[in-house]
Amino acid sequence: MNNIKIITSTTREGRKGIAVANWITELVKQGNKYNVELLDLAVINLPFMDEPSHPRLKQYQHEHTKKWSATINEADAFIIVLAEYNFGFPAPIKNAIDYLYAEWMHKPIAFVSYGGVSGGLRSTQMLKQVVTAIHMMPVVDQVNIPFFGKYINGEGIFTADEVIVKSAEVMLKELEKWTEALKALRQ
Repeated sequence: MNNIKIITSTTREGRKGIAVANWITELVKQGNKYNVELLDLAVINLPFMDEPSHPRLKQYQHEHTKKWSATINEADAFIIVLAEYNFGFPAPIKNAIDYLYAEWMHKPIAFVSYGGVSGGLRSTQMLKQVVTAIHMMPVVDQVNIPFFGKYINGEGIFTADEVIVKSAEVMLKELEKWTEALKALRQ
């Protein structure tokens, strides 16, 4: 089975997006088509980019970078659970991406975004520019969740409606196709 990494985008205390990340992780596991790992950037706790050499060189000095490199390198595909802060993407996800280069290349990436009225569409469009610069393939189909807080109950559990689930299923089918197609580029 292919390895998929689902990555959160925020690290702040009290964040709500972790509920969305837990939901999509469980949905992907139910499909039984991937080995699934949720990478919570709050737990991983990467410092602000601190490597002295450019990531293209892979001359990592710090243990946290070496560990992050190994984790990302073993992935065949990604889903970023993406918040929208001030019409853009949160700094922690950009920092996590910027640590590496070759480890991301020629791998598909899908987005589950959330926010207010836009459902995170603006942050997704901005981050697509970043990931294509490192030779990733953004999947066109994505999940956008406007007013996402209404789907989170008092226990912090996200429960998707039928439209959200259907959009996730379509996205996952496309992600699976791109995962297989891009393997040849990485060989």
